[in-house]
Amino acid sequence: MKNILLFLILSFFISCSSGIEENTKQNNSDAGIQKLFSSYYEHRLHFFPLEATSNGDHRFDDLLPNNITESFRDTLNHFYASTLDSLNLFDRNSLNENNQTSFDILQWDLKMNIIALKFPDHLMPVNQFWSLSITMGQLGAGSGIQPFETVKDYENFLMRAHRFVPWCDTAIENMKRGIQQNITLPQVLAKKVLPQLQDMIVSDIHKSIFHLPVDKFPTSFSETDKNKLTAEYEKTISEELIPAYKKLYDFFNTTYIPACRASTGINALSFGKDYYNFLAKQWTTTTLTADSIFNLGLKEVARIRDEMENIKNELGFKGTLKEFFHFVNSDKKYFPFKTDSEVIQGFRKIYETEKPMVNKMFSVQPKSPFRIQETEKFRAASSSAEYQQGSADGSRPGIFYVPIVDATKFNSIAMETLFLHEAIPGHHFQISIQQENKDLPDFRRFIWYGAYGEGWALYSESLGKEVGLYTDPIQKFGNLSEEMHRALRLVVDVGMHLKGWTREQAIAYSLENEAESEADVTSEVERYMAIPAQALAYKIGQLKIIALRNEAQKQLGEKFSYAEFHNQVLKNGCLPLAILESNIQQWIKNQK
Repeated sequence: MKNILLFLILSFFISCSSGIEENTKQNNSDAGIQKLFSSYYEHRLHFFPLEATSNGDHRFDDLLPNNITESFRDTLNHFYASTLDSLNLFDRNSLNENNQTSFDILQWDLKMNIIALKFPDHLMPVNQFWSLSITMGQLGAGSGIQPFETVKDYENFLMRAHRFVPWCDTAIENMKRGIQQNITLPQVLAKKVLPQLQDMIVSDIHKSIFHLPVDKFPTSFSETDKNKLTAEYEKTISEELIPAYKKLYDFFNTTYIPACRASTGINALSFGKDYYNFLAKQWTTTTLTADSIFNLGLKEVARIRDEMENIKNELGFKGTLKEFFHFVNSDKKYFPFKTDSEVIQGFRKIYETEKPMVNKMFSVQPKSPFRIQETEKFRAASSSAEYQQGSADGSRPGIFYVPIVDATKFNSIAMETLFLHEAIPGHHFQISIQQENKDLPDFRRFIWYGAYGEGWALYSESLGKEVGLYTDPIQKFGNLSEEMHRALRLVVDVGMHLKGWTREQAIAYSLENEAESEADVTSEVERYMAIPAQALAYKIGQLKIIALRNEAQKQLGEKFSYAEFHNQVLKNGCLPLAILESNIQQWIKNQK
């Protein structure tokens, strides 16, 4: 793999060099830099083939690089550095506006990626929230981004399954090195990985999640193909996948968990403070300090508590706010479902209710199809609701995943705000419009910044009243609960990773200020422990978009249009927040 990647790097550098020579002759033309953008994106897919699959590019569906080896990381660093050198040879001021924006985005992105590789996070390659051991189950189940429509599709996943085995071996070796260098997960998180791995270890291979694709072959397959693929899948499951998961499980159970740290925050690691400050900058795409984020969180928590108190009083509840939290988490009327399908139907009803006003507030909408789907049972207990993007060509729909462990315990008070965030007009609109915009270079069509993407989704929650939802005060309370959830993140995430807060302190603070159950709060706090600073992005992005809208309304008065503002925010895809702000300010100026 190392030799292949080095060859790709050399090819890329030669391609960029020739492109730059040509570009110099053209006085740094837009055509020249577009060639660089295209070449960068094309070569990047070899490093990240799962992104290609997610984007609907199926040329790399059989690839699964061992991305936690030192050689892979060194080669990736060389790729980023070479691209940055090539980019910096262009005269930005000679480019058109769209290419200037692309230049700024790529330059920012490359610099951040180069810094990221300086931190040894590959020595903690498995956690309970994000890791390839989870992703493989999603791919192999046959209902996600990995296609299973042709014989070649089935063969492609087999190749990924074969390549997963050495990844597991490397993960174990990396974690051993992590133990030696005191770079480990918190023990409480490592314990949460065990049941996820255990679910993959079955005595009957027909009950393996990886057997599902061969349980439902396309009708076009011949009996010969079905028999051949069934035999190959069952051999791979029994001789490679289950043993690989078993090896990971045994290592976690007997070696890793006993050696893991008792501390909560990433600052317990030798590089932890610097790493967290970097991650805060990367996830928020701002230069906000951790202290300023923490203090902003405290202010938001206080503001939202006041609004919660108002709704509690409006509903006639006489107890304290904390007692009201318990009430909405226990009263039967807020748990109306008996079956999983009733939960899914409840979300479909929300979609039908909001659709007329969404059509008025969004003049540009995606063409990509959309689906609401229950989260796979093997990961439902440790998952939150989420959106999985569709393919750019519309052949695979965007999916709103709803984890349902027990339908009778599914709380309904935040369903409307959840749908606005994860589905429409949240993630589905933003990601699909971005992917479908062929005026953007490909790397921008598929790029992701949490502050913009999650900020947009949280902003979408604030539109509930405008699109005909939140007519029931309890649904508005659910909205405030979700907003509080994101405000709390600014406090507890910084608190745990930089200010010495324990996991238990973070849980207690959250329970004091939001209506989530203790089990849900615990799961969320442990998520922040596993992926430091990611949770900061939501509120920082939302507040920036709201501030930009308020400024546009103030400046434009009667000329202001929700539909046009939303189009301006969405049309350029994911942007670092400073670039988004500059774009909106220019639009306001042009409108005036």
